[in-house]
Amino acid sequence: MIRNIIFDWSGTLVDDLPAVLKASNYVLTQAGKSAMTLESFRQEFQLPFTTFYDRHTPDVPMAQLEEWFHTEFRVAQASVVELPHAREFLEFCRAKKFRTFLLSTVHADHFQVQCRGNRFDTFLDRPYTDVWDKREKIHEILAENDLKPGETLFIGDMEHDIATARHGGIHSCAVLTGYNTLEQLRAAQPDLIVEHLGELKRVLLKNHFHLLAPEPEANLEPPLATVGALIFNARQTEVLMIRTHKWSGKWGIPGGKIKRGEKSETALRRELKEETGLAITDIRFVLVQDCISSKEFYRDAHFVLLNYTCRAPAKHPRVVLNEEAREYQWLPLAQAQKLPLNRPTKVLLAAVMKVQLAESRKRKAKTLTRRG
Repeated sequence: MIRNIIFDWSGTLVDDLPAVLKASNYVLTQAGKSAMTLESFRQEFQLPFTTFYDRHTPDVPMAQLEEWFHTEFRVAQASVVELPHAREFLEFCRAKKFRTFLLSTVHADHFQVQCRGNRFDTFLDRPYTDVWDKREKIHEILAENDLKPGETLFIGDMEHDIATARHGGIHSCAVLTGYNTLEQLRAAQPDLIVEHLGELKRVLLKNHFHLLAPEPEANLEPPLATVGALIFNARQTEVLMIRTHKWSGKWGIPGGKIKRGEKSETALRRELKEETGLAITDIRFVLVQDCISSKEFYRDAHFVLLNYTCRAPAKHPRVVLNEEAREYQWLPLAQAQKLPLNRPTKVLLAAVMKVQLAESRKRKAKTLTRRG
């Protein structure tokens, strides 16, 4: 049974990735190197962060690198915000009387500044900050606080966090809210991967505060019915594509689970409003797909996917993404097909293109008939 939780900070409780990227790019440009895109940074950055510097700025003294980074980060950290579900999970830990700790590379000064806004420090029994290599600290934390490894869980967003948990002989949970991709986290082999801390709360409650169920339940759980839609703009010249952590960083469509007692089209309108902020019209059913244990999805699941097309009411509709999506694009359908898509979206787009082609041929045939 889990009784103690050790948190990572960056990417687990707070979203500081934009600020860290800005400060890191400042370091790189000061060192005469090219700045990185967000995606290239997420692929390259690793802990201990000295490894990242050794690879990209080997000729610059560490003291200079740290001075550049922290000078820029002090300005950029105004953008740091708490992650969705983090506060709820910390409150849950307090209510269930878990002992809670922080093990992070975050500079103590930055931690204090950020806590002035979110007060997350009040939920922690003891923070351990300024730790460059967490593996070197984990046994000390366990011993100092008399934590039993079998009752202790480390939650983090990076491969280094999972390696630290393994080094300490404790449980590990990876969250998809931070720096590493699903592919990187899977390679680290944590005990559990969750989309966010809200999902971890549900897992712990369902399993009576064990990390995993005593017996596998995969064969007992029925398939989940879901809805999703390819959204066209008002002129039907472009479609909305979104990218999420859940689908291995690949592009797809918005959608989600149907609630009990909810009609499928009602669920579709609700999910699309929640995920994109768009109120949609002209809903048309396209096809149903089985999605069974997809390796692209972050966990083992069986979905029955009800796929639709629909329209946004404006030529240039304003999209407001929730925490589930990372970014979006409006693209012509043919261009959208060239993106790295998850498999269900590939199938849907191919089906929509087929329908459009058939309708175009019918229109041409009618025109020729009228002329004849």
